[in-house]
Amino acid sequence: MQPRVAQVALARQARKGKRRMLRLSKKTWLALEAVVDVAINARPDPVQSKEITKRQGIPQRYLEQVMQQLVHAGILKGVRGPRGGYTLARERRRILVGDVVRVVGAMEASDEPTAATPSELGERVIAPLWQDVQVELMEKLDGITIEDLCRKAEEAGVGNSKPVADFTI
Repeated sequence: MQPRVAQVALARQARKGKRRMLRLSKKTWLALEAVVDVAINARPDPVQSKEITKRQGIPQRYLEQVMQQLVHAGILKGVRGPRGGYTLARERRRILVGDVVRVVGAMEASDEPTAATPSELGERVIAPLWQDVQVELMEKLDGITIEDLCRKAEEAGVGNSKPVADFTI
C-alpha cells in the first residue's frame, strides 16, 4: 500500500473509532425506529406494536414502554380497539428527531441511580465540556425531522410493509 493511501485508510479507521465513542442508547435507537415505522406505515390504519416488533425486531418489552412515553409526550397517539395501535400525533414534518431523543433521555434519566457528587474537576471542566457537546448534538438533531428520516428510508427501500400501488399501463 502506498504511504498516502495507508494514511488515508488509518485516518478513516481512526474517525470510525471516534464515532463509536458517543453512542445512541438502545432505547433511543429503538424509539427512533418505532416512530419512523409508524410514520411510514400508519396510513390509513394505526400501526400495532406487534407489527413494529415483527418488522423491526424490536423487543416487545422495550417497545410498549417507549411507545407509552411517546404518547404522553404528544409524539404518538394511541388508538384503542381491535384495530387500534399507534399513529403520529402531529405531522411527521413537525416531529423532530430531538423530540424523540429527549423523551427517551428523560426515561433513562429517571431510571438511573443518583450519582455521587462529582469532584471539582468534574464539575468545572468535564461537565461544561459534556454539556457543550450535548447542546451541539441536540441542535443538530433538532434540524432533522421524522419526514427527513422517512425520505431516507424510502430512498433506501426500507421500512414500508405495504405494497406501493403502481399505476403504469
